[in-house]
Amino acid sequence: MRKKTKLQAAVVGFATAGALVLSSGGASGHGYTDLPVSRQKLCQNGAVADCGDIQWEPQSVEGPKGFPASGAADGRICSANNSRFAQLDSPKTPSGRAWPTTKVSGGQSYTFRWQFTAMHATTDFRYYVTKAGWNQNHNLARSDLNLTPFLTVPYGGQRPPATLSHSGALPSGLSGHHVIVAVWTIADTGNAFYACSDVTF
Repeated sequence: MRKKTKLQAAVVGFATAGALVLSSGGASGHGYTDLPVSRQKLCQNGAVADCGDIQWEPQSVEGPKGFPASGAADGRICSANNSRFAQLDSPKTPSGRAWPTTKVSGGQSYTFRWQFTAMHATTDFRYYVTKAGWNQNHNLARSDLNLTPFLTVPYGGQRPPATLSHSGALPSGLSGHHVIVAVWTIADTGNAFYACSDVTF
């Protein structure tokens, strides 16, 4: 009886240790947008299947900051240059379907929301959107985007709360399918976090 109890305790201990490793987000994970819902969140919540590692780590899309002058490379913007999350860069989901979209209205105020698992000192949040007539048949590149952010939210080196919302006007004059690229720039590291959200104007 005593041996069985010790074995059960050991199994529970290993399971708990495993859960702690998983919940740490692999190494350093930290934040993503869920309004409008981002590609990584769609993978995490099961709306898009077969996404690979990103389904466990929607908060970990971290890459070099400085976008658009530097930062994530063309064709790898949505994954922030992270090959583990390459599924996010494809214009189609892993099943070959279009990414689900959120309906938005140009010229109207929209509330963007971030969820954080680590609250880093923050320079700002910037939002970019694809141009009219952008090429929807390849991985997203700078040539597809209006490289002037339509919304910038300065944050002065502060740390955000676990959930942060802010509002701003969406660009007018767009219709159909577009991609919004949200970039959370960290103040005290060389990195930023990227989130791509598919929308329909």
